[in-house]
Amino acid sequence: MDQMFVLVYNELRQLAAHKLRSERDGHTLSTTALVHEAWLELTKLNRIQWKNRGHFLAVAAQAMRRVLIDYAVARRREKRGGGQVVVSLDDGDALAIAEARADEIVALDEALERLQRISERQARIVECRFYGGMSVEETGEALDISPATVKREWAIARAWLNRELQR
Repeated sequence: MDQMFVLVYNELRQLAAHKLRSERDGHTLSTTALVHEAWLELTKLNRIQWKNRGHFLAVAAQAMRRVLIDYAVARRREKRGGGQVVVSLDDGDALAIAEARADEIVALDEALERLQRISERQARIVECRFYGGMSVEETGEALDISPATVKREWAIARAWLNRELQR
């Protein structure tokens, strides 16, 4: 795993940077903190047989999603008086997403969980594309489906999620 970390570190940073670009200006979540927290999640998966680079990146996107959701839930709890402080293992940097976005991130995660019950493939595509910042081709490779299927399912999943989030 340590050797793999060295090999994929730059790609993980690119995935994290892509995800963080969609956040509002001034947030305090660092790319490095997100990568390191996601890597800690990945190291717990010691029984996985990695198929290829795309498979690894798809699982990394899931790990980044979990890190962001866990933080958003903690921030929302804190806003409601929980008083918990979340600290990353990256030199003490606080792992933080803008407070204004925490409720949106949790709502998206809840909608994504509902989508997963309807179509697991569409949920995986959303994770790869939205959380992992993967291209259509990379997503297809990771999920072993054609780029045309990725495009079609991505469009359907986005429409479904938008409708769910409007409720």
